[in-house]
Amino acid sequence: MTSMNPVAREVGLGHGSPSRPADDTRPFGTHIRMPWWKSLIIIAAIPLTLLVVQLGFYLLAGLVENGDPLESTLTPMKLLAANLSTGLTALLAVVLVTRFSQVPWRSVFSSPRRFDPRRLGVSFAGSVVLVGAGIAVVAVAAPDATGWVGFGFSGTTVALLAVVVLSTPIQSAGEEIMFRGAVLPAVGSWFHAVRPAFIAGLVVSSLAFAVVHAASDPWLFGYYVFLSACTALMGLITRGLEAAMAFHIANNVVATTINSLLAGGGSLVVDRTAGGGGGGPALIVPAVVNLGVLAFVWHHERARRTDAG
Repeated sequence: MTSMNPVAREVGLGHGSPSRPADDTRPFGTHIRMPWWKSLIIIAAIPLTLLVVQLGFYLLAGLVENGDPLESTLTPMKLLAANLSTGLTALLAVVLVTRFSQVPWRSVFSSPRRFDPRRLGVSFAGSVVLVGAGIAVVAVAAPDATGWVGFGFSGTTVALLAVVVLSTPIQSAGEEIMFRGAVLPAVGSWFHAVRPAFIAGLVVSSLAFAVVHAASDPWLFGYYVFLSACTALMGLITRGLEAAMAFHIANNVVATTINSLLAGGGSLVVDRTAGGGGGGPALIVPAVVNLGVLAFVWHHERARRTDAG
């Protein structure tokens, strides 16, 4: 009996599996190949599905709460709707990538190695510290940019916090799966050379990520592009989504928790219009935090490889 080859063993394939391993000679994000027309379906289907599912869930939330589902405030039900719609769209993204490229679903999350919970935990711990420090700096240096009303604790606050703890990790990880695990390699599959494949995937996935957040403020739109580029680089450095998911989860959970506690006991106010959120200067601090997390991930990955060597 012949033994399973190392790549097949790493991604969890058994003998006779119809799936083939991803190309482990290429960096993560350029490791999945598929026909160009299938990649176009992924690029178009993911944001469109997210829009349709989220709108449907918003309408359902409006019926439950007897309110305006398109109002800019985030009630607990609307926050839950947004988070769950992202999670469902991420599942679709995994299905499309695995079906169109015939790779195991694990290859969407990491390649050629297995998904590493320890990487996720270390990156999450470091991200929590850096994100918390960044929010503290903004609170001191630009308090008007926070949008905080004041501390308040009500039934709405409790509901918001429950939704944040239970479903925001799904939303945050889901966005990384959609844009860095699916859209980026789908675009990258258009190119044979690694460098243009990764750069094109990074640009398209970052722009798509910014577009789905519907920010009309150019500074905020640019920040979303920058955040997306940073998490794409985390995937490139670590050959997986663990660090990017950990940072995204830490960022969204910490920020939304603080915003919920300081919303005066009411719902969250989301302002992505021009000048909203303090404008460009207030976004410098979170941008620096993104770079700090990226540096932390790079240093930790380098230390791991040194220890392993």
